[in-house]
Amino acid sequence: MADDCIFCKIIAGELPSERIDEDEDTVAFLDINPWTRGHSLVVPKRHSRNLLDIDDDDLRRTAVAAKRLAARLRERLGCDGVNLLNATEPAAWQSVFHFHLHVIPRYDDDPLQLPVRPQPIAQEELARLGEELRG
Repeated sequence: MADDCIFCKIIAGELPSERIDEDEDTVAFLDINPWTRGHSLVVPKRHSRNLLDIDDDDLRRTAVAAKRLAARLRERLGCDGVNLLNATEPAAWQSVFHFHLHVIPRYDDDPLQLPVRPQPIAQEELARLGEELRG
């Protein structure tokens, strides 16, 4: 547990939360600033700063818990889809530095939109980027 981590304090029961799922390795609770009805967070019980820091087994268990929660949101809230989001570092919107997955129910009539519009890339640039990133 990291002493100054709000999610570690939630896991330890030192701060309140609306828990909606828990197993031996993970906790899921409702987001206090939801983007849609049912927006939840799934966190591993063991502290890791972010995606680059988390142990592979903890990542797997957290992803499985997020899948389980997504199915429950679909069944019980009748959402039309689900977004799964992780933010790693402030440039990617991370504000709490304990790995977590946002499980965001989506409804056909909700107001959320992509913050950007994807743009096509030239085939040559795509090939250069592929070369740069392979093995």
